[in-house]
Amino acid sequence: MGLGEASARGTSMEGDCLSCIKYLMFVFNFLIFLGGSFLLGVGVWVVVDPTGFREIVAANPLLFMGVYIILAMGGMLFLLGFLGCCGAIRENKCLLLFFFMLILIIFLAELAAAILAFIFREHLTREYFTKELKRHYQGYNNTDVFTSTWNAIMNTFDCCGVNSPEDFEESIFRFINPGEVVPEACCRRNSHLGEAGFSNREECLSGSMLYRNNKGCYSAVVDYFEMYIYVAGALAIVVLTIELFAMVFAMCLFRGIQ
Repeated sequence: MGLGEASARGTSMEGDCLSCIKYLMFVFNFLIFLGGSFLLGVGVWVVVDPTGFREIVAANPLLFMGVYIILAMGGMLFLLGFLGCCGAIRENKCLLLFFFMLILIIFLAELAAAILAFIFREHLTREYFTKELKRHYQGYNNTDVFTSTWNAIMNTFDCCGVNSPEDFEESIFRFINPGEVVPEACCRRNSHLGEAGFSNREECLSGSMLYRNNKGCYSAVVDYFEMYIYVAGALAIVVLTIELFAMVFAMCLFRGIQ
């Protein structure tokens, strides 16, 4: 009798534990689903917006790439949240297994990206970027992705070159444009004149320090994103931890379903 009661109590506790995991997993994945829906909505709105915002984004390679990253992340989170919610609430082993495999693939991809970032960290040095700028930056050829990206960076951050305007010495830009010391993207602009309002374009192109941006883009970008880099690192750790717990919960629920 005592053994029967203990067994029944154990079964009841196990059922309560599985029920708790089930609803925790549902709530967790519903939040992921909402987040994915929001990102998808923002991405689709920017892509199809008829008011002209799409043209602004398309003109800036950094923003253009960012929109499609948002769409991809939104779609991935939407699918993950949907699979997790359905698998948990319906106690469907097939959906739970698919959810687990998808989370595992994403987890391994993130881990591989972190390892590759560590291995190729020397490609993020000032010397590497300076060498690439000298070899590939053409100045006014916006059909070239490398050139248009650098123009967007220099215009966005009001900077010039990697370290300073001197980076354009002995570069392919100076070979193509022998009469110019720095490209137009390095020239200072009058904010009240808008995008095309240079302080003094001719003096800037001839090398005058008064009319060009003298700060290097490496320092400008690092200074701007310094706080975000630490936040991104902390978020990456949180996301990896959540993914680990999600896999554990999914497997516990998968094994507990009769």
